[in-house]
Amino acid sequence: MRTYSAKAADIDRKWFVIDAEGIVLGRLAVVVADHLRGKHKPIYTPHVDTGDNVIVVNAEKVALTGRKRERKVFYWHTGHPGGIKSRTVGATLDGRFPQRVVEKAVERMVPRNPLGRQMMRKLKVYAGAEHPHQAQQPIALDVAAMNSKNKR
Repeated sequence: MRTYSAKAADIDRKWFVIDAEGIVLGRLAVVVADHLRGKHKPIYTPHVDTGDNVIVVNAEKVALTGRKRERKVFYWHTGHPGGIKSRTVGATLDGRFPQRVVEKAVERMVPRNPLGRQMMRKLKVYAGAEHPHQAQQPIALDVAAMNSKNKR
């Protein structure tokens, strides 16, 4: 038996929409990353982007367990001496771009290389309930029903 390797012509991309309201952030990010990579498909090939397009709505209403809202901190550096900056997850969710919390959680679960950047281009995250991708006829994916621990 020979090992199967997916080709670009074999890939059939679908569109999925996920409502993040009340879903635990890490569990949501795992499901989204798996669909972006294509690990839910039988034709999954590690070096080929076999994944689907994913739309996440209500990103500002994502749930965090424990006291992560106050204690989990995102750090970055400006490039200047003493330029370390930080912001809590709660401040990000209450701020101007709450969808970045979901984007960063998923980004850290895909490969950190050109293939991962290609996969991240298929992710669309929106803070509110509306999205402009109705023409693609996305399939609703119920993450809360997959496991009882997914919803808070």
